[in-house]
Amino acid sequence: MIGKIARLGTDTAVYGISTVVGRFLTFLLTPLFANILLPGDLGTIATIYAYVAFLSVVYHYGMDVAFMKYVSTLELGDKKKTFTVPFVAVGLASILFSLAIYLGAVGIAPTIGAGPDHGDLVRYAAVILLLDAVCIIPFAVLRMEKRAMRFAATKTAGIVIHVACAVLFLVGFGWGMEGILLANIVSSASTVLMLIPVISANFAAGWSRPLFRSLLSYALPTLPAGLAAIVIQVVDRPILEALTDLHTVGIYQANFRLGIFMMLIVSMFEFAWRPFSFLHAHDEDAKALFARVMTYLVLLMTSVFVLLFFFLNDLVSVPILFGHSILPPEYREGLTIVPIVLLAYVFLGVSTVCSAGLYIERKTGTLPLIALTGAGVSITANVLLIPFSGMEGAALAILLSYASMALLMYRSSQRVFPVPYETGRILRILLAAAIVIGASTLVSPPIPSLLWRAILVLVFVAGLYWLRFFQPSELAALKGLFASRGKVEPRTDADSHGGE
Repeated sequence: MIGKIARLGTDTAVYGISTVVGRFLTFLLTPLFANILLPGDLGTIATIYAYVAFLSVVYHYGMDVAFMKYVSTLELGDKKKTFTVPFVAVGLASILFSLAIYLGAVGIAPTIGAGPDHGDLVRYAAVILLLDAVCIIPFAVLRMEKRAMRFAATKTAGIVIHVACAVLFLVGFGWGMEGILLANIVSSASTVLMLIPVISANFAAGWSRPLFRSLLSYALPTLPAGLAAIVIQVVDRPILEALTDLHTVGIYQANFRLGIFMMLIVSMFEFAWRPFSFLHAHDEDAKALFARVMTYLVLLMTSVFVLLFFFLNDLVSVPILFGHSILPPEYREGLTIVPIVLLAYVFLGVSTVCSAGLYIERKTGTLPLIALTGAGVSITANVLLIPFSGMEGAALAILLSYASMALLMYRSSQRVFPVPYETGRILRILLAAAIVIGASTLVSPPIPSLLWRAILVLVFVAGLYWLRFFQPSELAALKGLFASRGKVEPRTDADSHGGE
């Protein structure tokens, strides 16, 4: 079992490389934006990107998933035809959508809270949506052809270009909000250019109406779940803007991004978990294996939560950019939302593990209902909590949303694919974390704060041992791991003669 989980860890690193590198590079833009833009301007950008994220789901309307399904069987055409039809369908629809947005930009800008003077920003967003949509099917080709490194390299190169242009346009040219969106246009256009070899190798003239109808019938049912997932991720910004102001949204956005540390763990894990769960679904120890994966994932996420809970304030104060810190002092009033956001991603990770049963037993029809429920909880909680708690209410809304989804995912999956999750061990993890967090709040010893917090982290690790979380086999494996790292292999004659 340990070997299988170790392979899952390796797959997580491989499949998640573009996500990790890309989102980390994007995260590095946070201090740049925070130190150059006013909170209100940052709030405007956050609002526009919230709508971009939502509309991107509409732009490809599930065609990438449908393409992967039909290219795996080629039941209604050869490989090139199966590529061409969804590629053209997404491209034409995206041109129409973006043209409508571009022409109506002046009226759309105040409607979405961007202000009547920001029609150009909406036009830039329309171009970004079009360019990104063109890349959807080519990226799906790379995934189906198992060209993971090409996929990761292309994604990462596009984001590197985005970061470099953002720095140039904001710091060098002083273009402000326009510079952020123009940098995105340059990176998206560059990505299209990098994918031209994939497009040209798979494109063929011609159209197949039966194939298009079949693709559409397969794709459209996935749209509600996709939209609901995006709603959960972005609906808090426009509601927060409507109930407060752009200044608050800017502070919220800058602090919300600090949740990237937990989000990266969940995103990396999700890349590897889906194929891993299918591969081992029929193993004799499948359910015990899935239970152990849940335990280890909760252990990892809780450990990261504890570390960030104790050292986040120190982390954001470290100078990293021309003497500027990750988060300028004027934004730090929003740090109270970060533990809430981190906890929300913990529930998302739990939900990801639990979802395996529904996929394995082909009960995916339940997924849209769970996602729509989560979206409903998010919208309702935002509307009810923000007037009383401001940005903390928005963070609590996403926490409640992901927690409700995790509960529904667990109950639905257990009905069709019951897994004996190690509840007792998970409770020991949570108890150890609760003890040290409670101690940090209630006890203030006469020693430096940093030292006290470091001691509490050690107490958390020791607490897991005292609470008998670790099993003998795990302690033996850890002992063997450290012993092997400290062991020096003796030199042989072959070593001394270059292996001859």
